[in-house]
Amino acid sequence: MSINKVILIGNVGKDPELRYNPSGVAWCTLSLATTRKWKDRDSGEQREETEWHRLVFNDRLAEVVGEYIEKGSKIYVEGRLKTRKYEDKDTGKDVYVTEIMADQMQMLGERRHGDDNDGRAQRETHRPPRDPDRQQGRQQQRPQQRQPQRTSRQDSNTGFSDMDDDIPL
Repeated sequence: MSINKVILIGNVGKDPELRYNPSGVAWCTLSLATTRKWKDRDSGEQREETEWHRLVFNDRLAEVVGEYIEKGSKIYVEGRLKTRKYEDKDTGKDVYVTEIMADQMQMLGERRHGDDNDGRAQRETHRPPRDPDRQQGRQQQRPQQRQPQRTSRQDSNTGFSDMDDDIPL
């Protein structure tokens, strides 16, 4: 038996890069910083060490990350390590890159955009504002796809009408 499992909690270093392959499958990359803090035994000083991780998301999770995650976001991620090799164009030498192939992600911390007074984000205002040039470039890269239809939710007698169900999975 073997296990290849990574669990990280950290802060996103820059806005995610969402792309689509020629067949329309989404993939997204980002860098995540994790910081370890400790007290130096000899000097008593507080020390800190930051490690940067390259994460890769695929399919629907990639689209969720591309839409809702931004630089500075705190996230929880589960995935597996994968090392790939490619040849450097300039030197001709083999380069090895280790990435985390993420299969689960959860947003942590407070929502910074679109919150109403009681902290719940409204469905229409949940999307954080993005750089229009970046958004336009993303639309050009994205192949034609059906957009999910939004349904308006009316109050009902079930008691579930006020639940916050707009958290992406």
